[in-house]
Amino acid sequence: MSFMNFIDRHAYDWGAAVARAIFPLFRRRRQIAIDNILKAGITSDPQEAARIARASWGHLAGHICEAFRVPHVVNKDNWRAHLDMTEGDPETVKLLLEDLDTPILLVSSHHGAWEAATNILSIRRPMIAIARTMNNKLVARWMKKHHFRGPVTIVDKNHGFTPDVLRQWHEDRAAMTLLIDQHTSKGLPLTFMGRPAKTFSSATRLAMRSGYPIVVGSFVRKGPYMYGLVGGAPVRFEKTGDKVANTQLLNDRLEEAIRKYPEQYLWAHRRWREDKPKPAKDAGTNAG
Repeated sequence: MSFMNFIDRHAYDWGAAVARAIFPLFRRRRQIAIDNILKAGITSDPQEAARIARASWGHLAGHICEAFRVPHVVNKDNWRAHLDMTEGDPETVKLLLEDLDTPILLVSSHHGAWEAATNILSIRRPMIAIARTMNNKLVARWMKKHHFRGPVTIVDKNHGFTPDVLRQWHEDRAAMTLLIDQHTSKGLPLTFMGRPAKTFSSATRLAMRSGYPIVVGSFVRKGPYMYGLVGGAPVRFEKTGDKVANTQLLNDRLEEAIRKYPEQYLWAHRRWREDKPKPAKDAGTNAG
């Protein structure tokens, strides 16, 4: 085994081990993760919640380290050997990997191996990822040139779905990818993991307007450079459908995947943080 093959084989293990070792130093994040796990009902045992929290922190670092090595391991000739679709709905698998003439929405969360999945899926079809763009332009250019295997367009989430982005989506028959489990103070008042959580409705609105199908779920890590789709049948929304009910359905689908593999969810992020109340105006400020 060459030195680089050795690095490829152990990238996840090393990243996860370092992250787990230093996790106790991040006291605030550690407590947030434990509280989220307990309140979501993943377990009622604080010690087990602490174990899951530490494992999920390790998984975050491990899967990112592994994702950087994916271009050196997975290519257009062997990509199928790195996907385990036994937990995925057959229609979803076909739509995602075979029926490449249909633009789709890929709705997921901070769960599983989303970095590696984007890299591998882009071998099969163009990807448009709505995400926070890199502040460092040099890093962004390096990622585009060296990290992704296929055509991946990163769109700044603050710019939204511009006409040019929508046109590219239609013309390229791309997979529009969104992670909808981020905190927002302006979203719909729904529930996620059994708790109140305002949720972005952009994926729902886009699906209702376009009529294109949604693939909902996660690509979880099942072993070194082995990833599996966890999710049900594709979702299609009518233009006249209920936006609130449709968005809640997306949350419910994501919850199902997370509960199957709780160690791979980013529990330490503040998905359920409460909005800070605005300070009351001083009644006497404008007194004449």
